[in-house]
Formats: sequence, C-alpha cells, structure tokens
Amino acid sequence: MTAARSHDGPGPLRRAGRATGRALRAPFTGTARSIRKATHAHGAGESGLGKLIELHAVNGAGDVMITVALASTVFFSVPTDEARGRVALYLAITMAPFTLLAPVIGPLLDRLPHGRRAAMAGAMLARALLAITMSGAVATGGLELYPAALGVLVSSKAYGVVRSAVVPRLLPPNFSLVKANSRVTLAGLLATGIAAPIGAGLQMIGSAWPLYGACAIFVAGTFLAFTLPHKVDSAKGERRARLIVPHEDGIPSRPAPAKASGRTGSTRAGLRRAGSGEKPAKERPPGLRSVGGSVLHGLQANAAHRALSGFLIFFLAFLLREHPLAGQSAAVSLGIVGVAAGVGNACGTAVGSWLRARGPEVIVATVLGLALSVAILAAVFFSTALVAALGAVAGFTQALSKLSLDAMIQRDVPEEVRTSAFARSETLLQMAWVVGGGIGIALPLNAVLGMSVAAGILALGAAASVRGLLGAARRGTPHPRVA
Repeated sequence: MTAARSHDGPGPLRRAGRATGRALRAPFTGTARSIRKATHAHGAGESGLGKLIELHAVNGAGDVMITVALASTVFFSVPTDEARGRVALYLAITMAPFTLLAPVIGPLLDRLPHGRRAAMAGAMLARALLAITMSGAVATGGLELYPAALGVLVSSKAYGVVRSAVVPRLLPPNFSLVKANSRVTLAGLLATGIAAPIGAGLQMIGSAWPLYGACAIFVAGTFLAFTLPHKVDSAKGERRARLIVPHEDGIPSRPAPAKASGRTGSTRAGLRRAGSGEKPAKERPPGLRSVGGSVLHGLQANAAHRALSGFLIFFLAFLLREHPLAGQSAAVSLGIVGVAAGVGNACGTAVGSWLRARGPEVIVATVLGLALSVAILAAVFFSTALVAALGAVAGFTQALSKLSLDAMIQRDVPEEVRTSAFARSETLLQMAWVVGGGIGIALPLNAVLGMSVAAGILALGAAASVRGLLGAARRGTPHPRVA
C-alpha cells in the first residue's frame, strides 16, 4: 500500500501550490527574461557589455534611493530658509572636499587597471554600508549625515570613472563606443525612473526605508560587478594619458606613429640625435597631444553642460519652492522641470545612438548653441513653459554632447591611452558639476538673474570651444570616422 501510494505523485494540494507559485513567479521571470534579452542584444551578451548595462541600472536605482532620502531630509522637511542653510552646509561638507578629491580619483583608479571589477564592487559595497550608517541620522538631519553623504558622493563618482574606462573593453564587434554608452546611459535613466517612485513610497513608510532599499540594491550590485568578464581587469597595451592645452591653431604636434618594434617618432629622433653626439630626448608616453584639439574642445563644451546641470539642480530647486510656476504648487513645479529634464536626457541618448556620432564636433557645437539660445530666451521671457523647455533642452544637449565626446575619444585617442583618457575626462566633468552647483546655491533667488547666469555659463563654454570645434570639423581628422 505504501509503495503504491509513493508512485501516485504529488497530491492535489501540492500541485495547486506549485501552480500558484509558477503563476506568481511568471510576471517577474518574464520581465527578467525580457530585460536580459534587451541588454544582451546585438552581441552585448557575448562581449560582456550586457552585464555592464545591468550593473549600471542597479547603480542608478541605488543612487536615486539615496537621493530621495537626502532630499526629504535636507530639503523638503524644513522651511525654505532653513533648507537653504542645510543645502549650503551639505555643499560645504561634501562638495568642497570632493572638489579636492576629484582630481585624485582618475589618476588613482588609473593606477589600478587590474582591479576594475573590484573597484566597482568596492564602490557599491561602500555605498551599501554608508546607506545603513545614514539611516540612523536621516530622521534628525544631524551633522553625522554629511560625512556619510560625502562618502556616497565619492564612491558614486569613482564608480562612474571606472565604468567609463571599462566600456571600451566590452565593445561587441561592429559596435561603436557612442552606441555602447547610449545603451548604458539609457539603462541607468530607466532604472532611475522606476526606482524614484518606489523610493518615494518607501519614504512614506519611514525616512530610513529608502536607505534600506539602497543598501539592498548596492549589495546586489557588489556581486554583479564580479560577474563582468575578466578582460575588464586587463590592462594590456594601456598607458596613462595626460590632458594638455592645445596650441593656438588647435593642432598640437603629432609624434610619428609607433612601428612594430614599439619605437615612437620621438624615440627615433632621439636615436638620430644620439648618433650626432646630442643627448637623446626622454621618451614621453602618448597622450592627448597626439590627437588634435577636438577632444579638448569637446571637453570644454561638455564642462559647460555639466556646470549648467549642477547650477539648475540647486538654483531651480530653491527658486521653484519659493516661487512656484504659475498656478502650480512647489512640488508640482519641481516635478515638471525634473520630468522635462529626464525626458530630454533620454531623448538625447536615443538621438545620439541614432546619429551614430558622425561629425561629433558639429554636433557638440550645435547643441551648445541650442542650449545657449533657450537659456537666453528663458532669461528674457521667463515663464513656466520656458523653464520646462530649458530643463528639457539642458538634459537633451548634455546627453548628446557627452555621447559625441565619447565618439571623439574613441576616434582620436590611441587605444593604449583611451581608457586613461576616459577616466580623466570624467573626473574633470564631475568637478564642473560641483562648481555649477556651488554657484546655484549661492545665487539670490531671482529668476531673471538665475537664467542670465545659466546663459553666461553656456556662453563661456561656447567662447572657449565652438571656434576650435568648427575649425577641427573643417580640417577633418587623420583618423578614420567611427560609426
């Protein structure tokens, strides 16, 4: 009897339980399969780029959880005057030290090419631990919150620098760097859009709950970082790049290309001098001096976009809280501008991938002019529509300009120094964001004055870069265009 009963299979209750479990899992497993299919398309799964896309989505979701918790504590929970003082304190304690640390991040990570996966995992784990540390202070807004926020900021920027350096190692065949960065960036934006309302819902449960959510997300990211391919940690053929100011004509001197023997033009010149009795010149590592002025002018333009982004975030946050858009509450006003900027950023990323970064110098100059025009209009005819338009255009132009800069680095920077160039350029752009944020918090809450300053930031960037970019576009490049 017992033996016969053992062959009857599971009972009806067990079968019903399994069916219910499959039904409950189906939406999640189906969504996971769809996400995996999208992130691993066109060879991204085989190259490892798909895993980096997923890791960046996790990073974006965790960062926005912490942002929700900090915004609710530092900004929304107190009157405007006190909030401004708290944000000023936040900038003083976190941004000022970060301005000193930022120049060190790129070169430091540049010296650890064999530990990039560990560096990204460490940045994730550090933020997980700091989120737990902040959960005890977020309700009171005590001073102990700010050193932890500084640690989160530094860890986040360190991750961004390493991620930029890793992307060239994971390009699938016939895949441009601008397209790869478009996918990575878009994944982060989508994850941010999904996680932000979740974080707001957790905030309603308790002020520490978004931080608990961030901790869980970053712990998952810590393990996900180690699933990246081992070639991420390879530094074969890489050397460090140095950012220098180009000559007045925008065309720095170019050393002759290296031959198979590994001797550069400067080395051969040194040998010739040695044969004539002269002291050989010391060989210098290849750097951005060998690629013309396009990359450096593109970096100047992107620094203006980043400074504008930091400025608008802080200035509009206080301006719209004190003086909401016509007929709207402060929260709705901030939401309108925030959504417009997010949509603009996503559209810029999509357009950048569609354009495939052909003629990136012209793209960078054009979008800088577009942003400047809208900022001038917002200063002269300040209105709800123009503020929302400026937010959308700022997001659009920043995304498209950064993707075009990536294309120029891929096209013009030698492969052996390309990773280093990404690390250093990303650090400089983060510093520009800090400067813009500092201006935004210090400026009086006058709408016309603020929009005028925004236009001035872009005008300085245009004066420094547009002429060089258009000149480089007219001359063309000795390097092949990258599709």
